[in-house]
Amino acid sequence: MSERSERIMSTADGVVVESSDRVLHIRLDRPDRKNALHVPAITRIVRALEDAAVDDSLRAIVIGSTGVDFCAGADWVATNTSDGPRPRPGSIQRRTPLQAHRVIELLIEVQLPVVCAVRGWAAGLGCQIALAADFTVAAESSRFWEPFLQRGFTPDSGATWLVPRLVGIARAKELLLLGREVSGREAAEWGLIHRAVPDGELDGAVDELVTRVAGAPTVALGLTKRCIQRALESSLALAMEAESNALELSSRTADFKEGLAAFREQRAPLFEGR
Repeated sequence: MSERSERIMSTADGVVVESSDRVLHIRLDRPDRKNALHVPAITRIVRALEDAAVDDSLRAIVIGSTGVDFCAGADWVATNTSDGPRPRPGSIQRRTPLQAHRVIELLIEVQLPVVCAVRGWAAGLGCQIALAADFTVAAESSRFWEPFLQRGFTPDSGATWLVPRLVGIARAKELLLLGREVSGREAAEWGLIHRAVPDGELDGAVDELVTRVAGAPTVALGLTKRCIQRALESSLALAMEAESNALELSSRTADFKEGLAAFREQRAPLFEGR
């Protein structure tokens, strides 16, 4: 993919957000804290994803990181060392749905393909971001970890929803109750992530995948992503009803016409995302 940056949207709050060649790049940028996410960083990611969800110029989203680790999770040190007054009871219950949980909801719901690149540690919230992405490519030596019970509290950020759906209940208990760490290679073998590659090949593998999904029929891809998520929570009849509605919409796109023309002319389609 081109290195040319068309629009730098933000470099504040420990997160770099920029668009290049119709792809939104979100890069966690607190390497001194292993890219742990404090409230300003989470807020910036939420805003970037909300903006992307309604930006018709975008074709894909990429989430990456600076430094040797992807993300060490939520930055509890920063959260609990404020000089201000202690938050009143219920603060976590009130704020989490609007912060960490909102990041996961947006990654699942946004009708753009989300590609995540993981090197080093992906723990807690960082692990959930990787699992909520549509395609996570990891270095074989990377480590995925759900450390919640080892720290004396319960999982959050969708862990108990994401993990069992990806790897089944038995392995979910191994990860969430026993706190087992898995390498990138193991995560791919288990079906926890899309793919693991040798460490030196990570950037190239991510670029290749992003090029592919960014060149897909964006509307049809987004609708299919939505149908998959809805089908996990519905009956066959409701899933097929959702498919019918998606088919009605996707068949009205310019990409649908291009796909038919390419089939007739026996050539590769050139989709424009519309």
